[in-house]
Amino acid sequence: MRQYDRSIEYIDTHTEGEPTRIVIAGCPFGDELPPRDLVKRLSQQADWFRSRVAEEPRGHEAMVGAVLCEPADPNCEAGVVFFNNCGYLGMCGHGAIGVAIALEYMGRIRPGIHQLETPVGSITINLHSDSQVEIKNVPSYRYRNDVRVDVDGIGEICGDIAWGGNWFFLTQSPCYQLITENLARLTDDALRIRTALESQGITGEGGALIDHVEFFGPTQTAGAHSRNFVLCPGGAYDRSPCGTGTSAKLACLAADGRWAAGQDWIQESIIGSQFVASYELVDERASVHANAIVPTIRGRAFVCNEGRIVVQNGDPFAHGLFSKPTVLGDVG
Repeated sequence: MRQYDRSIEYIDTHTEGEPTRIVIAGCPFGDELPPRDLVKRLSQQADWFRSRVAEEPRGHEAMVGAVLCEPADPNCEAGVVFFNNCGYLGMCGHGAIGVAIALEYMGRIRPGIHQLETPVGSITINLHSDSQVEIKNVPSYRYRNDVRVDVDGIGEICGDIAWGGNWFFLTQSPCYQLITENLARLTDDALRIRTALESQGITGEGGALIDHVEFFGPTQTAGAHSRNFVLCPGGAYDRSPCGTGTSAKLACLAADGRWAAGQDWIQESIIGSQFVASYELVDERASVHANAIVPTIRGRAFVCNEGRIVVQNGDPFAHGLFSKPTVLGDVG
Protein backbone atom coordinates (compact mmCIF):
# COMPACT_ATOMS: atom_id res chain seq x y z
CA MET A 1 0.00 0.00 0.00
CA ARG A 2 1.37 3.40 -0.91
CA GLN A 3 2.09 5.80 1.91
CA TYR A 4 2.44 9.57 1.76
CA ASP A 5 3.88 12.18 4.10
CA ARG A 6 1.95 15.45 3.84
CA SER A 7 3.04 16.94 7.15
CA ILE A 8 4.85 20.03 5.83
CA GLU A 9 2.48 22.91 5.09
CA TYR A 10 3.64 26.16 3.54
CA ILE A 11 2.70 29.55 2.15
CA ASP A 12 4.71 30.90 -0.79
CA THR A 13 5.30 34.62 -1.23
CA HIS A 14 7.51 36.67 -3.48
CA THR A 15 9.13 39.95 -2.51
CA GLU A 16 9.86 42.11 -5.54
CA GLY A 17 10.25 38.89 -7.52
CA GLU A 18 12.31 36.85 -5.02
CA PRO A 19 10.52 33.78 -3.61
CA THR A 20 10.09 32.76 0.03
CA ARG A 21 8.53 29.47 1.13
CA ILE A 22 7.19 29.92 4.66
CA VAL A 23 6.67 26.67 6.56
CA ILE A 24 3.69 26.99 8.89
CA ALA A 25 3.46 23.34 10.03
CA GLY A 26 5.57 20.21 9.88
CA CYS A 27 8.90 21.29 11.40
CA PRO A 28 10.44 18.14 12.95
CA PHE A 29 10.99 19.99 16.25
CA GLY A 30 7.57 21.61 16.37
CA ASP A 31 7.23 25.35 16.76
CA GLU A 32 8.29 25.82 20.39
CA LEU A 33 12.06 26.31 19.99
CA PRO A 34 13.28 29.92 19.58
CA PRO A 35 15.21 30.77 16.40
CA ARG A 36 18.76 30.44 17.79
CA ASP A 37 18.02 27.01 19.22
CA LEU A 38 15.98 25.86 16.24
CA VAL A 39 18.65 26.67 13.66
CA LYS A 40 21.18 24.64 15.65
CA ARG A 41 18.87 21.66 15.95
CA LEU A 42 17.91 21.73 12.29
CA SER A 43 21.48 22.08 11.02
CA GLN A 44 22.88 19.39 13.34
CA GLN A 45 20.05 16.87 13.53
CA ALA A 46 17.53 17.38 10.74
CA ASP A 47 19.07 19.13 7.76
CA TRP A 48 16.90 16.87 5.59
CA PHE A 49 14.03 19.24 6.44
CA ARG A 50 15.81 22.22 4.85
CA SER A 51 16.71 20.28 1.71
CA ARG A 52 13.23 18.80 1.38
CA VAL A 53 11.65 22.27 1.45
CA ALA A 54 14.16 24.29 -0.57
CA GLU A 55 15.98 21.96 -2.94
CA GLU A 56 14.82 20.37 -6.18
CA PRO A 57 12.54 18.64 -7.03
CA ARG A 58 10.19 20.44 -4.58
CA GLY A 59 12.12 23.68 -4.50
CA HIS A 60 14.67 25.29 -6.79
CA GLU A 61 17.95 27.18 -6.63
CA ALA A 62 16.36 30.58 -5.96
CA MET A 63 14.02 29.30 -3.23
CA VAL A 64 14.52 30.76 0.24
CA GLY A 65 12.78 28.92 3.03
CA ALA A 66 11.49 30.29 6.32
CA VAL A 67 10.14 28.23 9.19
CA LEU A 68 7.99 29.93 11.80
CA CYS A 69 8.68 29.19 15.44
CA GLU A 70 8.16 30.52 18.97
CA PRO A 71 10.20 33.63 19.80
CA ALA A 72 12.28 33.84 22.97
CA ASP A 73 11.27 37.50 23.28
CA PRO A 74 7.59 37.75 24.30
CA ASN A 75 7.39 41.13 22.55
CA CYS A 76 7.91 39.44 19.17
CA GLU A 77 4.96 38.23 17.13
CA ALA A 78 6.88 35.22 15.82
CA GLY A 79 10.31 33.70 15.44
CA VAL A 80 11.73 32.63 12.10
CA VAL A 81 14.69 30.68 10.74
CA PHE A 82 15.73 31.34 7.15
CA PHE A 83 17.48 28.85 4.87
CA ASN A 84 18.15 28.11 1.20
CA ASN A 85 19.34 25.31 -1.05
CA CYS A 86 22.74 25.04 0.64
CA GLY A 87 22.40 26.14 4.26
CA TYR A 88 21.06 28.62 6.79
CA LEU A 89 20.90 32.41 6.71
CA GLY A 90 21.33 34.67 9.71
CA MET A 91 18.82 37.16 8.39
CA CYS A 92 16.92 37.63 5.13
CA GLY A 93 15.42 41.01 4.28
CA HIS A 94 13.17 39.97 1.43
CA GLY A 95 12.19 36.88 3.44
CA ALA A 96 11.18 38.96 6.46
CA ILE A 97 8.97 41.11 4.22
CA GLY A 98 7.39 37.93 2.83
CA VAL A 99 6.87 36.52 6.33
CA ALA A 100 5.00 39.69 7.34
CA ILE A 101 2.63 39.32 4.38
CA ALA A 102 2.13 35.62 5.15
CA LEU A 103 1.33 36.37 8.81
CA GLU A 104 -1.29 38.86 7.63
CA TYR A 105 -2.69 36.28 5.21
CA MET A 106 -2.98 33.82 8.10
CA GLY A 107 -4.82 36.40 10.20
CA ARG A 108 -2.07 36.57 12.82
CA ILE A 109 -1.24 40.24 12.36
CA ARG A 110 -2.90 43.35 10.99
CA PRO A 111 -1.35 46.48 9.48
CA GLY A 112 0.87 48.17 12.03
CA ILE A 113 4.17 47.69 13.80
CA HIS A 114 5.29 44.25 14.99
CA GLN A 115 8.48 42.47 16.08
CA LEU A 116 10.01 39.42 14.43
CA GLU A 117 12.83 37.39 16.01
CA THR A 118 15.63 35.94 13.86
CA PRO A 119 18.76 33.99 14.86
CA VAL A 120 20.85 37.19 14.64
CA GLY A 121 18.45 39.46 16.53
CA SER A 122 14.99 40.94 16.52
CA ILE A 123 13.75 43.23 13.77
CA THR A 124 10.79 45.58 13.53
CA ILE A 125 8.25 45.12 10.74
CA ASN A 126 5.77 47.81 9.75
CA LEU A 127 2.99 46.23 7.73
CA HIS A 128 1.04 48.57 5.48
CA SER A 129 -2.35 47.88 3.88
CA ASP A 130 -1.06 47.98 0.27
CA SER A 131 1.27 44.94 0.29
CA GLN A 132 4.17 47.13 1.39
CA VAL A 133 6.28 46.27 4.41
CA GLU A 134 9.06 48.20 6.10
CA ILE A 135 11.62 46.27 8.09
CA LYS A 136 14.02 47.85 10.53
CA ASN A 137 16.97 45.53 10.18
CA VAL A 138 19.64 44.44 12.65
CA PRO A 139 22.55 46.91 13.10
CA SER A 140 24.75 46.86 10.01
CA TYR A 141 28.32 48.04 9.52
CA ARG A 142 31.30 48.11 7.21
CA TYR A 143 34.00 45.83 8.49
CA ARG A 144 36.81 46.59 5.99
CA ASN A 145 37.13 48.89 2.99
CA ASP A 146 39.32 48.87 -0.12
CA VAL A 147 40.01 45.16 0.21
CA ARG A 148 42.01 43.82 -2.72
CA VAL A 149 41.65 40.26 -3.95
CA ASP A 150 43.27 38.51 -6.91
CA VAL A 151 40.60 36.69 -8.90
CA ASP A 152 41.31 33.96 -11.43
CA GLY A 153 40.36 35.06 -14.93
CA ILE A 154 39.52 38.61 -13.82
CA GLY A 155 42.55 40.10 -12.07
CA GLU A 156 42.65 42.31 -9.01
CA ILE A 157 39.30 43.39 -7.60
CA CYS A 158 38.83 46.04 -4.91
CA GLY A 159 35.77 46.15 -2.67
CA ASP A 160 34.31 46.48 0.80
CA ILE A 161 33.33 43.84 3.35
CA ALA A 162 30.15 44.65 5.25
CA TRP A 163 27.55 43.05 7.51
CA GLY A 164 23.86 43.60 6.82
CA GLY A 165 22.55 40.45 8.52
CA ASN A 166 24.77 38.34 6.25
CA TRP A 167 28.37 38.91 5.12
CA PHE A 168 28.93 40.69 1.80
CA PHE A 169 31.77 41.60 -0.48
CA LEU A 170 30.62 44.70 -2.40
CA THR A 171 32.32 45.93 -5.54
CA GLN A 172 31.68 47.64 -8.85
CA SER A 173 30.67 45.29 -11.65
CA PRO A 174 34.03 44.17 -13.03
CA CYS A 175 33.29 43.84 -16.72
CA TYR A 176 29.60 43.81 -17.64
CA GLN A 177 26.45 45.90 -17.46
CA LEU A 178 24.00 44.84 -14.77
CA ILE A 179 21.32 43.55 -17.12
CA THR A 180 19.61 40.18 -17.31
CA GLU A 181 21.31 39.36 -20.60
CA ASN A 182 24.58 39.18 -18.64
CA LEU A 183 23.33 36.97 -15.80
CA ALA A 184 25.53 33.99 -16.70
CA ARG A 185 28.69 36.12 -16.90
CA LEU A 186 27.88 38.02 -13.70
CA THR A 187 27.22 34.77 -11.86
CA ASP A 188 30.51 33.30 -13.06
CA ASP A 189 32.45 36.41 -12.00
CA ALA A 190 30.79 36.49 -8.58
CA LEU A 191 31.53 32.79 -8.01
CA ARG A 192 35.18 33.40 -8.94
CA ILE A 193 35.36 36.27 -6.47
CA ARG A 194 33.79 34.23 -3.69
CA THR A 195 36.23 31.38 -4.32
CA ALA A 196 39.16 33.81 -4.28
CA LEU A 197 38.03 35.38 -1.00
CA GLU A 198 37.89 32.00 0.67
CA SER A 199 41.16 30.69 -0.78
CA GLN A 200 43.02 33.88 0.21
CA GLY A 201 41.65 33.84 3.75
CA ILE A 202 39.64 37.04 3.38
CA THR A 203 36.70 36.83 5.78
CA GLY A 204 34.15 38.75 7.74
CA GLU A 205 34.64 39.56 11.39
CA GLY A 206 35.84 36.65 13.50
CA GLY A 207 36.75 34.59 10.46
CA ALA A 208 33.15 34.45 9.20
CA LEU A 209 32.65 33.18 5.66
CA ILE A 210 31.71 35.86 3.13
CA ASP A 211 28.94 34.02 1.30
CA HIS A 212 27.32 36.90 -0.63
CA VAL A 213 28.90 38.92 -3.45
CA GLU A 214 27.25 42.16 -4.54
CA PHE A 215 28.02 44.05 -7.73
CA PHE A 216 26.66 47.55 -8.12
CA GLY A 217 26.49 49.98 -11.00
CA PRO A 218 24.38 52.67 -12.68
CA THR A 219 20.62 52.41 -12.40
CA GLN A 220 18.39 51.64 -15.38
CA THR A 221 15.42 53.60 -14.00
CA ALA A 222 14.91 57.32 -13.42
CA GLY A 223 14.77 58.14 -9.73
CA ALA A 224 16.73 55.13 -8.50
CA HIS A 225 20.24 55.54 -7.13
CA SER A 226 21.93 52.23 -7.90
CA ARG A 227 21.38 48.85 -9.53
CA ASN A 228 22.79 45.67 -8.03
CA PHE A 229 23.44 42.02 -8.73
CA VAL A 230 23.66 39.82 -5.65
CA LEU A 231 25.01 36.27 -5.70
CA CYS A 232 23.44 34.24 -2.89
CA PRO A 233 25.19 31.36 -1.06
CA GLY A 234 23.57 28.61 -3.13
CA GLY A 235 24.80 30.08 -6.42
CA ALA A 236 21.52 31.75 -7.46
CA TYR A 237 21.11 35.47 -7.99
CA ASP A 238 18.68 37.53 -5.92
CA ARG A 239 15.69 38.66 -7.95
CA SER A 240 14.95 41.37 -5.42
CA PRO A 241 17.41 44.17 -4.55
CA CYS A 242 18.35 42.06 -1.47
CA GLY A 243 17.41 43.45 1.94
CA THR A 244 20.60 42.48 3.75
CA GLY A 245 22.65 43.50 0.71
CA THR A 246 20.99 46.92 0.60
CA SER A 247 21.68 47.22 4.34
CA ALA A 248 25.35 46.43 3.72
CA LYS A 249 25.43 48.98 0.89
CA LEU A 250 23.97 51.68 3.16
CA ALA A 251 26.55 50.84 5.82
CA CYS A 252 29.33 51.47 3.30
CA LEU A 253 27.76 54.71 2.07
CA ALA A 254 27.35 55.93 5.65
CA ALA A 255 30.93 55.01 6.56
CA ASP A 256 32.20 57.05 3.60
CA GLY A 257 29.95 60.00 4.46
CA ARG A 258 28.29 59.70 1.06
CA TRP A 259 24.67 59.33 2.24
CA ALA A 260 22.94 61.07 5.12
CA ALA A 261 20.84 59.44 7.81
CA GLY A 262 17.10 59.61 7.14
CA GLN A 263 17.50 60.14 3.39
CA ASP A 264 15.82 57.65 1.04
CA TRP A 265 18.10 55.45 -1.08
CA ILE A 266 16.31 53.63 -3.92
CA GLN A 267 18.03 50.35 -4.71
CA GLU A 268 17.17 48.60 -7.97
CA SER A 269 17.63 44.88 -8.59
CA ILE A 270 18.98 43.15 -11.68
CA ILE A 271 15.35 42.64 -12.85
CA GLY A 272 14.34 46.25 -12.15
CA SER A 273 12.36 45.80 -8.91
CA GLN A 274 13.10 48.26 -6.12
CA PHE A 275 13.55 48.72 -2.38
CA VAL A 276 13.40 52.11 -0.71
CA ALA A 277 15.97 52.24 2.08
CA SER A 278 17.22 54.66 4.70
CA TYR A 279 19.15 54.44 7.93
CA GLU A 280 19.54 55.90 11.37
CA LEU A 281 22.71 56.15 13.39
CA VAL A 282 23.36 53.85 16.33
CA ASP A 283 24.38 55.23 19.69
CA GLU A 284 28.01 54.16 20.08
CA ARG A 285 27.19 52.98 23.60
CA ALA A 286 24.63 50.55 22.15
CA SER A 287 26.95 48.92 19.60
CA VAL A 288 30.44 47.47 19.60
CA HIS A 289 30.90 48.96 16.11
CA ALA A 290 31.46 52.69 16.03
CA ASN A 291 30.17 53.03 12.45
CA ALA A 292 27.07 50.84 12.85
CA ILE A 293 23.74 51.95 11.41
CA VAL A 294 20.20 50.64 11.63
CA PRO A 295 18.78 50.31 8.10
CA THR A 296 15.10 50.41 7.18
CA ILE A 297 14.06 48.62 3.98
CA ARG A 298 10.65 49.01 2.31
CA GLY A 299 9.35 46.72 -0.41
CA ARG A 300 6.28 44.84 -1.63
CA ALA A 301 5.43 41.17 -1.15
CA PHE A 302 2.54 39.05 -2.35
CA VAL A 303 1.15 35.64 -1.46
CA CYS A 304 1.39 33.48 -4.57
CA ASN A 305 0.80 29.89 -3.45
CA GLU A 306 -0.03 27.66 -0.52
CA GLY A 307 0.07 23.93 -0.14
CA ARG A 308 1.69 20.82 1.30
CA ILE A 309 4.89 19.06 0.45
CA VAL A 310 4.12 15.48 -0.50
CA VAL A 311 6.61 12.65 -0.09
CA GLN A 312 5.63 9.23 -1.38
CA ASN A 313 7.10 6.15 0.26
CA GLY A 314 10.20 5.00 -1.63
CA ASP A 315 10.94 8.33 -3.32
CA PRO A 316 14.75 8.37 -3.76
CA PHE A 317 14.72 12.18 -3.84
CA ALA A 318 12.54 12.76 -0.80
CA HIS A 319 15.25 14.98 0.68
CA GLY A 320 16.32 16.68 -2.56
CA LEU A 321 18.24 15.66 -5.65
CA PHE A 322 21.61 15.65 -3.94
CA SER A 323 20.66 14.17 -0.58
CA LYS A 324 20.84 10.53 0.41
CA PRO A 325 17.99 8.22 -0.63
CA THR A 326 15.25 7.90 1.95
CA VAL A 327 11.89 6.31 2.57
CA LEU A 328 8.82 7.63 4.32
CA GLY A 329 9.39 7.90 8.04
CA ASP A 330 13.14 8.38 7.78
CA VAL A 331 14.00 11.50 9.79
CA GLY A 332 17.47 11.91 8.41
